Amino acid sequence: MTAATKTDRPPSRPARRAPRPGGDRPVLDHGAWFLVLPALLPVLVLSVGPLLYGIALAFTDAQSGRTEPTRWIGALNFRDLLHDTLFWDSFRIGLLWAAGVTVPQFLLALGLALLLSQDLRLRWLARALAIVPWAMPEVVVGVMWRLVYHPDAGVLNETIRDLGLGEGRDWLSGLATALPAVIVVGVWAGMPQTTVALLAGVQNTPRELHEAAAVDGAGAWRRFRTVTWPAIRPVALAITALNFIWNFNSFALVYVLTSGGPGGRTRLPMLFAYEEAFRYGQFGYAAAMGCVMVAVISVILAFHLVGRLRGGEDG
Repeated sequence: MTAATKTDRPPSRPARRAPRPGGDRPVLDHGAWFLVLPALLPVLVLSVGPLLYGIALAFTDAQSGRTEPTRWIGALNFRDLLHDTLFWDSFRIGLLWAAGVTVPQFLLALGLALLLSQDLRLRWLARALAIVPWAMPEVVVGVMWRLVYHPDAGVLNETIRDLGLGEGRDWLSGLATALPAVIVVGVWAGMPQTTVALLAGVQNTPRELHEAAAVDGAGAWRRFRTVTWPAIRPVALAITALNFIWNFNSFALVYVLTSGGPGGRTRLPMLFAYEEAFRYGQFGYAAAMGCVMVAVISVILAFHLVGRLRGGEDG
């Protein structure tokens, strides 16, 4: 009887858990804040704090050497900025510089990444040499290329003379050659990180897909278009957007090479804001320039993120 009673008894149900006050939403572990705080504090102190201070400074008449207290002037700096043709010229130059560096940088880096992904002899040495410019500080790169472009003893002009192509020229001081010469340096200095990013994407492409495409009779271009490019497209879009932002915000490289000259032909927006702040002491006006540049970069990032989200939905 006892055994039958035990077998006929329905299985016991697990005890129901009492509902939490917040429903099914996860309860925030306050102890996790102590783990996040050491990484969050430097961001708040060194990035968010100065950004907010700079935005507030743009609405004041802050100047260096003033004995009077700083006054709140509203949007006056921004109204003056709308009519400042020198700033908008520098803004146009900044866009030309960013596009002129980013596009060749990507194309050359893509070709180099495809080359370094092949089974070549001494490939490890080629990969190591390809990232040498990335390891050099921008100031060192600028000084080195100033020697290359030197009008009398520079390597470039010496080569032109030896080949009988002319007497050379002062590349960094000519109105027509200064910006293209600086763009060449920007492409050379920034190509390694793009190459590394694209090389990682190329190497992550399954080799079986290339072999299957080759068996189907696909040539090199068709394999790149149908196999390689779809695999590296997300990496390519991300690194291109980041490169454009980095190049638009360039300062040290162009400052060492030309200091914005000649005649403002290489004066990027960051250089213009630097001069207004630290040469002429117009801190409020320079902060307004910085706010405009932050707004432009935010728009570029927004378009990039929207494109990535739409690409994810389509995929």
